[in-house]
Amino acid sequence: MFANIDTPGLHRLETYRGQGGYAALAEVVGKKPADECIEIVKASGLRGRGGAGFPTGLKWSFVPKNSPKPKYIVCNADESEPGTFKDRELMEKNPHLLIEGMILTGYAIGSNVGYIYLRGEFEYIQRILDAAIAEARGAGLLGASVAGSGYAFELHTHLGAGAYICGEETALLSSLEGYRGQPRLKPPFPAVEGLYACPTVVNNTETLMNVPHILKHGGQWYRQWGTEKSAGTKIFSVSGPVKKPGNYEVPLGLSMKSLINDLCGGMRDGLELKAIIPGGSSVPLLPASDLDTPLDYEAMNAKGTFLGSGGVIVIDQGTCLVDALWNIIRFYEHESCGKCTPCREGTYWMAEVLERMEHGGARDTDIDLLADVADNILGKSFCALGDAAAMPVQGALKHFRAEFEYHVKHKQCMVNRRREELKSMKGVGVGA
Repeated sequence: MFANIDTPGLHRLETYRGQGGYAALAEVVGKKPADECIEIVKASGLRGRGGAGFPTGLKWSFVPKNSPKPKYIVCNADESEPGTFKDRELMEKNPHLLIEGMILTGYAIGSNVGYIYLRGEFEYIQRILDAAIAEARGAGLLGASVAGSGYAFELHTHLGAGAYICGEETALLSSLEGYRGQPRLKPPFPAVEGLYACPTVVNNTETLMNVPHILKHGGQWYRQWGTEKSAGTKIFSVSGPVKKPGNYEVPLGLSMKSLINDLCGGMRDGLELKAIIPGGSSVPLLPASDLDTPLDYEAMNAKGTFLGSGGVIVIDQGTCLVDALWNIIRFYEHESCGKCTPCREGTYWMAEVLERMEHGGARDTDIDLLADVADNILGKSFCALGDAAAMPVQGALKHFRAEFEYHVKHKQCMVNRRREELKSMKGVGVGA
């Protein structure tokens, strides 16, 4: 997907076609049976790239074939996970790849209408997509007969209001319908009862942009990258004190060490690695000692964390993890929709405890209280946002409990104190 991402004018239809764009559409729509398309995607091993990692072809197969209701395909482009910025770049630079992916997905599941649900802050992305959609429609690639095939497909963009909770697929559908963005009870799952109570597939932007390549070249072609259970490539958004932060498309199974040291150029300014958050702010961090861990679903799970959205946040030794965690939890407290008690009250209490720790007012029981609150959120909230808030706390306490204990005991930060000591030593050296 990133092979030609910096080609000038790639967002224009003519340039995209010059790079082989819409070739998959020409070969598939009206020529291959829809069921065959689903089987090809199943064979590829493609898994959802938004965080959950659910097998894409399997999700498509859950859509009832003989439903009397209309079917919908919805792109979850509500990219709001702290540390993740891959979808933004993909849509900004290569919107036609997403359009082609949505047409092909719609064809496979029997849908005639698609929606791209965008994060509220992505107004400029909406303008880019709307222009690309107009180009595609003008070229006969959207409308009553896609590329003259007789298959009808229309595509629309929808701008959200900036709520993180709308990244959860059922909250997204509620928002798209014009209701408050809050999660729904599952089952029924969206594939059976989604948008307007009709069968709906919700896929992430990156997931959908893999589809044209897979349907053009085949499932086994896609499996030449990655591992047996984590097939293909994945885009990782790397941020933090590395020399070359940014988006990197790599085969799944590449080690975090290779990503950070080889591709990102290592740590900048002589800083020392302390920890890595491998999948966006909602997953447990890993210490620097786990740097050799492969970036794939199974390896991450074995380490007690997740690949998530692929937002790799690099943390150096000069960062106070109490402060960093407080920053993350304040985000989840602010973004909790308030529907369920564990998330609504739990995020508030975790933020309160961490604020006390950060400002020297921690109580002796605060670490146990923090752990207890996190444990009582995990698996008990209405949707995954509660888990997303609890897991960073559990990971930080598991690997860096000593920092929290220092805050409680000494009413100050271990990292900041060490930094001041080093400054003092440097000053003595200069004076001598």
